Amino acid sequence: MRFEGKHILVGISGGIAAYKTAGMVSHLRQLGAEVRCIMTAHATKLISPITFGELSGYPVATGMFDGITNFDIRHIALASWADIFVIAPATANIIGKIASGIADDMLSTTAIATTSPILLIPAMNTHMYENVVVQENLKKLKDRGYLLVEPEIGHLACNVTGKGRFPSEDKIFTTIDQVLNGKSRLQGKRVLITAGGTKEKIDPVRYIGNRSSGKMGYAIAQAAIREKGLVHIISCNPHLKVPVGASVEYVETAEELKQAIDLQYMNYDVVIMAAAVADYKPVKSALQKIKKEELNKLSLALESTSDILLNLGQKKQHQFLVGFAAETTNVIENGKKKLIRKNLDMLIANDVSGTNSGFDVDNNKATILLQNGSMYTYPCMKKEKLGDIIIEHLIENI
Repeated sequence: MRFEGKHILVGISGGIAAYKTAGMVSHLRQLGAEVRCIMTAHATKLISPITFGELSGYPVATGMFDGITNFDIRHIALASWADIFVIAPATANIIGKIASGIADDMLSTTAIATTSPILLIPAMNTHMYENVVVQENLKKLKDRGYLLVEPEIGHLACNVTGKGRFPSEDKIFTTIDQVLNGKSRLQGKRVLITAGGTKEKIDPVRYIGNRSSGKMGYAIAQAAIREKGLVHIISCNPHLKVPVGASVEYVETAEELKQAIDLQYMNYDVVIMAAAVADYKPVKSALQKIKKEELNKLSLALESTSDILLNLGQKKQHQFLVGFAAETTNVIENGKKKLIRKNLDMLIANDVSGTNSGFDVDNNKATILLQNGSMYTYPCMKKEKLGDIIIEHLIENI
């Protein structure tokens, strides 16, 4: 995800998790955001404003009238500047102040003056978080439209284990991404995405496979989540980080993939087959590792795997079905044939002839073909960006 040109205001209140907010500010800036920070007096006792100033690239606001050089009062200026106001950590104290309309410092006053979305990241001792007063205050704020990323369960700084731990950056950034970049255009839509390359066993240690990493499927999943799609991934690669908001199950072989899809196909509105399915599998796989001396005279009999995409196209009812075609020559011509033959609504034809795009890399070069005859060719780009483009075309045509 990227936040180029976005104005993100970060409020830091006096919780020990403030040190985690420092890393968050740094990463937001790396993702292209322009970040400014406000700290409460208590927060400055835990971490220096100089730290946040260096990480954000701007002076940190701590007092109501710090650094006034004109009549643009600071809390009003920052409130108007922000595309989103993220309060992290949000302590019981600042939550209570905002819920009660108290504006007695820079952070609480700016919160009251802000009209852009406000995202709360509560982090505190378990018993404080579970206290009925804190929960009532959080409910008040949620009912008023404030956003919330729930704290996680884990070991806390106070040496207890429970709910109150500062949530992962992935969860926070996913929510920010949805607010700043999403339009909820897939809200209520169930989206099934396959990703990675299947592995067909020769013996317990060897297999027939391909170089697909699954990165393209996961990038599409992230883009669909941004639009509030209900995303489920059937993945052949357990090593990839699952996008926050998606559920996942893992398979290995083409047959396992087919069975998993067949069980769920009719329950989904959109099905995106980004997985690279092996075309052949051994007729018989060995139960024990084949010894090296046996390999010298090994003859491997192969048979075709099921054409999963063709089968899905034949029994398609309400689904919007998307396929992929990895090609090294005649990319568009072969892609058009596959689009028609397999009864697809959209096909992404990948040019994998180069070394910088396609399988097992972070970039992809593709042409998007639609059932209505439209065609859109894109240069080599990051898979995250192409994932956004694919979802844009999908939304326009479902």
